[in-house]
Amino acid sequence: MIKVMKAVFQKILVLLYPNRCPVCDRIVQDTLICPACAGRLRYISQPFCYRCGKPVAHDAQEYCPDCAGKKHEFEQGRAVFLYQGPMRGILYRYKYGNRRDYTEFLAREAASRYGEWVRRLHVDVVVPIPLSKKRLRRRGYNQADLFARRFSELCGLKYDAGLLVRIRNTVPQKQLSVQERKNNLKNAFKMSRNVVNLKRILLIDDIYTTGSTIDAAALALKQAGVRDVFSLCISIGQGQQDNHKFNLSGSG
Repeated sequence: MIKVMKAVFQKILVLLYPNRCPVCDRIVQDTLICPACAGRLRYISQPFCYRCGKPVAHDAQEYCPDCAGKKHEFEQGRAVFLYQGPMRGILYRYKYGNRRDYTEFLAREAASRYGEWVRRLHVDVVVPIPLSKKRLRRRGYNQADLFARRFSELCGLKYDAGLLVRIRNTVPQKQLSVQERKNNLKNAFKMSRNVVNLKRILLIDDIYTTGSTIDAAALALKQAGVRDVFSLCISIGQGQQDNHKFNLSGSG
């Protein structure tokens, strides 16, 4: 009976709030994006950096230039889309325009491409990058939380939105250099409680640029006893040297 009621409620929601393509905003039927618009998005595919998941030039290149000479606090990361073209507008509206309806499309794309990868990691829990209390009150929601929660549901993974907290306000990362990003996020996160049985955690964020945000969060988790930290982001840039080209403005 409950399942029937949920199905009816879902149909009513679709009638009242029909699915709209996240690229062109047209109403779509029996899909989450226009077929033509889907072709305008660039999905991340091989070859990509073994560490962060950024595209690399060829299969023989194990690491991207950003990771080749840098020690990260996380073990491995992946991303669904390249941060260019329509994806920039999608994430801007998802983050600042209250387009929470994009969650289903983004989470399903992530689950279809990386669900099996995440399951092979045997992570204990999925955790979103948190916003500061001030920013959360102003925005009303955390897009990383929405995406991570739905992704976890689709993949059958445990989820904990409150495990990691941001303990101080930080300035927006988009205008900062690599070193300034690192300093900006120093000691910005901590575990909300001690959980000794959690050894492998998947961090979720919307945009990966230099890795500063994921590194700072991973360090806080490891200082609390977590052994391995992995990351999954909706979108990723092509490297610090290309930030001007792609107008990268992610959290880090």
